[in-house]
Amino acid sequence: MEESLRIHHFEQLPSASEFVSQIESRNVPAVFKGCIKDWKAFSKWNPSSGGLDYLEERAGSSVVEAMLSRAAPVFYGNLRSHERVPLPFSTFIDFCKQRHRQNTVDPCSINSEQERHQLGESDIQQSCLPAGDSAPKQIYLAQVPIMNAENEERVQLQILSEDIQMPAILETKAISSINLWMNSDQARSSTHYDPHNNLLCIVSGCKQVVLWPPSASPMLYPMPIYGEASNHSAVALGNPDYSVYPRAQYAMENSQKVVLHAGDALFIPEGWFHQVDSEDLTIAVNFWWRSSIMSSMSDHMDVYYLRRILRRLTDREMVCILVRCHLLQIMFVNIT
Repeated sequence: MEESLRIHHFEQLPSASEFVSQIESRNVPAVFKGCIKDWKAFSKWNPSSGGLDYLEERAGSSVVEAMLSRAAPVFYGNLRSHERVPLPFSTFIDFCKQRHRQNTVDPCSINSEQERHQLGESDIQQSCLPAGDSAPKQIYLAQVPIMNAENEERVQLQILSEDIQMPAILETKAISSINLWMNSDQARSSTHYDPHNNLLCIVSGCKQVVLWPPSASPMLYPMPIYGEASNHSAVALGNPDYSVYPRAQYAMENSQKVVLHAGDALFIPEGWFHQVDSEDLTIAVNFWWRSSIMSSMSDHMDVYYLRRILRRLTDREMVCILVRCHLLQIMFVNIT
């Protein structure tokens, strides 16, 4: 990994101007340790101190869109591997309470991982699945809007905005959305990138994030640009098939890994691929905003920038071809 792409760690949040000039402009991720511990959510949402009861009291009547996975714990980007269903937030909280009791009171009473997934799923099935459907292996609240600047009708948990604060580094940003991410059991996202800058804040629990720069795209085989999950990798990195995706064998050596604990935040620039692993009962909030590059790019300039980018990529590919030809020529001379 090039030194210029190394992730930096900060013990405190910089000012908004310092963030723009020293961090965001580099287009490289950054970790801010313990920067959201002054949020009300940090103490009030904590499952170990009655946080689930608090969330149910505050927003239990709200209807949220949940993601159901039949390939737990992985939640893939394509729609065929999961389904989204509406259900009361209180139903999801009850599901989390069951998991929390199982994991903290008597975890040894659960005989197998399969039994763990089956416990409590009948309630979820009755609440949100069509009759006759098999029960999901896991339920996940992914990207549930707390604020959405473009579509206020999509906002499902606006009341929770009272418990979070706008981080100082984002005070000058036009935030496009704020979202809740909450899983009742271990979960993994498929490898993907976002078209917006992202600040991921861990309210409770722990997440491990593996990141790749946009230049690693050839190793991650993005899905077709015209498909439903064009920002997701086609490679299952947990068990990659190198006969189909040969370049993927170099992916991990071009990655970086960070572990985020409650109170931490991670800045993920647009275009950086990332895979997120969440431990049991993790709660996070993220902020998305358009990068300065995309915000300042006028529609009438698209064709010009596309030509510049294609020329730049072509020049780079030509250099690689010339280098390979030169090496082959040297090998031929040595052999003869």
